[in-house]
Amino acid sequence: MPPVPAARPAPAGRNRVNRQMIAQRLIPHGLRPVVLRDELVELGDLFRAYQQRTEPDLGLLADLHERKARAFMAWADVTGDINLRLEARRAEQAAVAARFQQLQRTGHSADSDGPTVARLLAVPTQWEHARSVLAHVADHSPLPGPEARLLAVMLTLRTAHAGTGNLVGQDLTTLGLTDPEGLVGELACCGWLGIPGTTSDLLASRPENPTTVTVPSLVPDADGSGPFTFGKKMRPKLSGWAQRVVSDKKLRKAKAPAAARLLAMTLATQTSIDGRLGPGGRGIALESLAAWVPVDPEELQHLVDQLTAADWLTEVTLTETQFTGQLSERVLPLTCPLL
Repeated sequence: MPPVPAARPAPAGRNRVNRQMIAQRLIPHGLRPVVLRDELVELGDLFRAYQQRTEPDLGLLADLHERKARAFMAWADVTGDINLRLEARRAEQAAVAARFQQLQRTGHSADSDGPTVARLLAVPTQWEHARSVLAHVADHSPLPGPEARLLAVMLTLRTAHAGTGNLVGQDLTTLGLTDPEGLVGELACCGWLGIPGTTSDLLASRPENPTTVTVPSLVPDADGSGPFTFGKKMRPKLSGWAQRVVSDKKLRKAKAPAAARLLAMTLATQTSIDGRLGPGGRGIALESLAAWVPVDPEELQHLVDQLTAADWLTEVTLTETQFTGQLSERVLPLTCPLL
């Protein structure tokens, strides 16, 4: 009886195609730059290897999702494919979720280490959305200075979903601005803000008769896309969170200026799970903080003193390069931890 022939090996091309897939997408052989294509191929292999693991490693998974988000965003920039950009944002959210799960499993979350913190924004995706708004305004600031930055953040949160939103005068007069009417006028004159009447009319608006304003840069494109990924149900939650921060009772009582309220909001999004400043509670580099809160070092020290006096900050150390400290227990519900 003749011997049974050995099984034929799988064609090399089949394995090659498999290696060129990621997230059920074929990586084009001619994709350039080559370094991007190599990164996508390697990530595809790493994700497939992760799926073969017998035990999860959430830290590794978060790292992979973060790499995927960067790679897919670069891929979208090269090709103009909006679906790749959406996939990148989903990868960002997956990375945040994996980090949060890792913290819970290792006993470093607020739920397992000390009293539970009932946060106004309760889940990691909401925290990332809050940071995305602050980052967007920092990158597209219409006017210089912390007052304009704070007003732009609050207006962006009111108009983020459709590019339009309702305002009343009290929304502007409670922000600690030196000249609310003048600043609104400047934003309107530079084209960043659209208002139907005069700035005086806007400041006179009351809840029963609000003024509809427009931020043209936030009006969705023809395909419905905009700079943010959250929807109309999320927008009021984020806006409500920001309003709670800037109208904090002790900040109001101290008549804190707009710059101090902007710093308070920024710090609330730059803490560890237990309220220590910076990633892992290791502090914030002043160079990075200046991109979010545009003040000089001397003014920053004054603002930090104001927040300390208002029981917002404790255990503060401010050097020429680094800012460390702890948010007070009373404001932990307003924090959006870094994971």
